[in-house]
Amino acid sequence: MPHATARADAARAVVFSPLEGAGRAELVEQRLTDAIASGVLRDGERLPSEADLARFLGVAPVTAREALVALRHKGLVRTRRGRDGGSFVTYDADASLRITEERVRALSRIELRDLSLHYTAIAGTAAEVAADRASDDDVASLVEIDARADLATPGGARRAAGRFQLEVAAISQSPRLVHEELRLQAEAGALLWLCLREQEYRDGTREHRLAVIDAIRAADGTAARRATTTHIGSAVEWLIDEKVRLETSAPPAAREEGSAP
Repeated sequence: MPHATARADAARAVVFSPLEGAGRAELVEQRLTDAIASGVLRDGERLPSEADLARFLGVAPVTAREALVALRHKGLVRTRRGRDGGSFVTYDADASLRITEERVRALSRIELRDLSLHYTAIAGTAAEVAADRASDDDVASLVEIDARADLATPGGARRAAGRFQLEVAAISQSPRLVHEELRLQAEAGALLWLCLREQEYRDGTREHRLAVIDAIRAADGTAARRATTTHIGSAVEWLIDEKVRLETSAPPAAREEGSAP
C-alpha cells in the first residue's frame, strides 16, 4: 500500500515541522504529546537529538530541552546515555488517555466547536475536490485502506481514520490541503478521534469511509463533503459530551478549575 505508507511517513514529518508563531517549550511539549497520544510516534521510537529537534521545530535548543524534560516527567519519554542513547518514546495507554482527558477538560466547548468548524472546512473541501479529480487508481487506494482497517482497537481505528482522511486530501491534489490535514492530525487527532474507544464509533468510521468512497467513485462532490462533515461533527459532539462527563465526575475543586463556556 505505497500511498498510505507515504502518507503515514508524511504525518510523522509534520510532527517535526516548524512551529508557527512562537517557540515556547509548552508548544513543543504539546506537539510531541499529541503525536505520542495519537500513535503517530510509536512506543520505543527514538526522537531526534535536542539539537535536531530544535532545528526541525524552529526553536532554541534550550526550548527543546525543556520540552523533553516535561515529557519525561509525564512518563512519555525516557532518556538513555551512551553510544546508543537518546530520548525514546515510552507510550503507555493509561498515561496517554489521562493526558488526553486532561486536555479535553482544559478546552472550552467553544474551542471544541471551533476545532470542528476548522477540521470540517479542510476535510470537507478535500473530499469535495477529490470527487472531481480522483482516478480509478485513487479510488482503489481508498478501498484498500478501508479493507486493511483494524477496527478491533481504538489505535487501529484511529490510524485507519487518519490514513483515509490524508489519502482523500492527497487525491484532491492540493498541497495546502494535504499540509493542513497533516497539521490537524498531528495536533488534534488524539482529541478528535477519542470517540473511537467505543466500538460503535469504530464501526461508524467504516460506514463513513464507504459513503465517501461511493461519492468519490460517482464524482459527487456534494455527497463526499456531506459524508465527511457529518462524520467529523459526530466525533466532536461525542467529545463535547465526554467533556461534560469528565467535568461531572471530577472532584469539586478540579471541576471549578476546568469550568468553561
